[in-house]
Amino acid sequence: MGYLDGFKVPIKQMGKRQRVTVPYPKEKAPQAERRHGRHVLNRYEDGMEKCIGCELCAGVCPARCIYVRGADNPADDPVSPGERYGFIYEINYLRCIHCDLCVEACPTEAITETKLFEFSFTSRQDAIYTKAELVVDDAGRPQHLPWEDWRPGEDQHTSAWMRATAPAGRAAYEGRVAWSGELGHGIRAPERGQAHEDDRSLADPDPVVGQDGGVEHPSESSDHGDGGH
Repeated sequence: MGYLDGFKVPIKQMGKRQRVTVPYPKEKAPQAERRHGRHVLNRYEDGMEKCIGCELCAGVCPARCIYVRGADNPADDPVSPGERYGFIYEINYLRCIHCDLCVEACPTEAITETKLFEFSFTSRQDAIYTKAELVVDDAGRPQHLPWEDWRPGEDQHTSAWMRATAPAGRAAYEGRVAWSGELGHGIRAPERGQAHEDDRSLADPDPVVGQDGGVEHPSESSDHGDGGH
């Protein structure tokens, strides 16, 4: 009679409150704003690419799924504001574990993630995303490829995880704008802080906002002497 033991669990649930499940795949459950999904390569508000080909994302990737090669910017038609740009950028999604270490390592906020996590491939070639497929379009939105199941809202807030990462993990930095603008979105609003507003104002003075949208905090900039960053 041991084979009947498997029916004990459903029998115990009979007569209890009914649980309604989402009729997937016609409907999807709401996704968290910081969900780790398919990557995108962002552009500045003027359309220039943020990637400078530094290869830090490839170096920090534990799955070795990112391949990057940089090249010097053409003097007559630069691709990025720096001296170099990402000439080749590939992500092998047969290896990617969506850990987001590449997002945290990027010094220019070039690579971030969307909420899309459903995409299937019929060939290895489709699984290796190229730069042409990863760079956002002229509206600042991720490109929708044929094998991807996009739903409304999944191509928004693509930099949420990057914007939620406070410098040194200090709650005093929560709610501060410390990132550059994005094509089609401008400078995105910060998330609500973890510390009380009065406590945050005492812990850290008001920041100085630079022309590029970056933030410099007087309490920390005063500590940097000739040997500072």
